[in-house]
Amino acid sequence: MAAGSLLALLDDIATILDDVALMTKVAAKKSVAMADDVSVMTKVAAQKTAGVLGDDLALNAQQVTGVRAEREIPVVWAVAKGSLVNKAILVPAALLISAFAPWAVTPLLMVGGAFLCFEGFEKLAHKYLHSPHQKEAEHESHVKANANPAVDLVALEKDKIKGAVRTDFILSAEIIAITLGTVAGAPFVQQVTVLVGIALAMTVGVYGLVAGIVKLDDLGLWLNQKPGAAARAVGAGIVRAAPWLMKTLSVAGTAAMFLVGGGILVHGVPALHHAVEGVGAAAALWPVGGLWAVVVPNLLNAVVGIVAGGLVVAVVTVVARLRKGAKAH
Repeated sequence: MAAGSLLALLDDIATILDDVALMTKVAAKKSVAMADDVSVMTKVAAQKTAGVLGDDLALNAQQVTGVRAEREIPVVWAVAKGSLVNKAILVPAALLISAFAPWAVTPLLMVGGAFLCFEGFEKLAHKYLHSPHQKEAEHESHVKANANPAVDLVALEKDKIKGAVRTDFILSAEIIAITLGTVAGAPFVQQVTVLVGIALAMTVGVYGLVAGIVKLDDLGLWLNQKPGAAARAVGAGIVRAAPWLMKTLSVAGTAAMFLVGGGILVHGVPALHHAVEGVGAAAALWPVGGLWAVVVPNLLNAVVGIVAGGLVVAVVTVVARLRKGAKAH
């Protein structure tokens, strides 16, 4: 009897161990699936926010122009710390919105998209509405400020850092909003993982590249002073290429504003989204259809972005003039 009871107990224990092993396997599979889901969502979010990255790079690299060479890296580091603070505010705010007001995600994305289009159009307008003489005067004022011992360079740096951190807050909000739209239907843990991962990756990526970009000319000069002819040639090439890299980043950043902002607006308006999809499907039937199926919808997104940016700039300009006139009276 005792032997039978012992055998029954051992059988129960074996059954329990089998159940534990099975549950462990299921849990492991779920963990792997969750990790895969997080990886996929992070990749999708990174692809969607990559359009903002070019503009973020260009704007932040431009923010440190006019700073003395030995102070460029400390200024970039100060802005990077400000960027982390921005994201420490934005990520919890995004999670609260997703938890308590998920309906607000699309309107916020639309507002962010409209702002990107506005900023892009304003950059174009600034470029064509201001003469080269005005740009040269601004550049000369930066050079004189650096050369003048009476100018408080610490205060000048602080102003640049504050301006760069404000710019970063806007672009970071757009990155977090786009990421939130990507993971809005995911479980809370996955939302947190993807948002934090994107926030950290974008901060490290952007400011690491900004630090490298602003020091390209120094690297070129350093190589140019080396005895080897090959090193001097590479250094001279880097010095010549650095300004063109900045211009390329600026152009790519402006284009990204219209592409990303216009794409957000198109996706937020169902009728417009279906129309663009229809044109893209028709373009897929053209020669080299796979290429046109990608190019045409993006071009339409950019057109929508340019039109939307122009309308917002016009409204903002009219309101600003009305307010100015009211104050004058």
